[in-house]
Amino acid sequence: MERKLIMLVDDNPVNLLTGKKALSERYQTLTLPSAAAMFNLLPQHRPDLILLDVNMPDMDGFDSIRRLKSEPSSRAIPVIFLTAKTDPESEILGLELGALDYITKPFSPPLLMKRVEAHMKLIDYQRRLEEMVEEKTKDIMQLQLNTLDMLAELAEERDTATGSHNERSERCVAVLLEAMKGAEVFRSETETWDITRLLRGVKLHDIGKIAIPDAILKKPGKLTPEEFEVMKTHVGFGVKFIEKLERNNRDSLFLQYAKTLAAHHHEKWDGSGYPGGLVGAAIPLLGRVMAVVDVYEALTAERPYKKAFDHDAAVRIITAERGRHFDPALVDLFAGCAERMRDIRDTRS
Repeated sequence: MERKLIMLVDDNPVNLLTGKKALSERYQTLTLPSAAAMFNLLPQHRPDLILLDVNMPDMDGFDSIRRLKSEPSSRAIPVIFLTAKTDPESEILGLELGALDYITKPFSPPLLMKRVEAHMKLIDYQRRLEEMVEEKTKDIMQLQLNTLDMLAELAEERDTATGSHNERSERCVAVLLEAMKGAEVFRSETETWDITRLLRGVKLHDIGKIAIPDAILKKPGKLTPEEFEVMKTHVGFGVKFIEKLERNNRDSLFLQYAKTLAAHHHEKWDGSGYPGGLVGAAIPLLGRVMAVVDVYEALTAERPYKKAFDHDAAVRIITAERGRHFDPALVDLFAGCAERMRDIRDTRS
């Protein structure tokens, strides 16, 4: 088994020699005369532990640990201070900055080895525990996601017999997002999006249809104005459903995306949509994206009240609604990637 790596950082050559002699039998030990030398090596060598002198010229131990803990690549590396300081204030400061412990100089080589061994065991135990918790958390989250997927499929099956609507919608949204990225439009809004979680949220955009009666959801003819008002309530039901999930789910980001998609995919650019009658850029960008994809999917699918439009007809209808139903910039992007959506549509079972 590969030996663990320790960086011993001290400006005193005697301490470096003594420490290396004590530790090298069990650990790989790199001795470094300054914090600058340590930071130069860190990109190539990730130590399992750093033994760090406090009193050093140029950059002392306190400044060094501040920098270590401020950088994502090094903040998790355990640090133990080596110091001749014995005042409580210095010890408290070091521990507050993130040090595990203090080893007082001059140190006894056997005692140094015992202290390092003890901390290595604790570090290993903590890492194994974190891995176990992370794995268990992943299992729980996957179970939750699978349950949500099943609920989304249930809502889909009640609404349409075409199958795979949510899966195709997810793939079409991915295509449109890729086109947005390629054209570098809406960059300030999209650069912080977590695309994996966002795409999972697409499956829940119509989850509220679970609450709509079959007599309305599967009606073969046109809905009456009263029936349409009931149909519109699926947006509110969906948002409330997702909000309940948010209270008990750790992956709140995924559900935030899902809630935005559910809440705003029926808004229209000219303000004639629902439920908020929002106009233009007041509609969240995610809702505007989902609106384009949702209408394309609806047009090209057979429903109880209509036959499916072919791809070209659907593209013409969406293009004609540029600036009325849809964000003009998104319609232009849609037109450029519509053939890829045709390929996705052709996978309809």
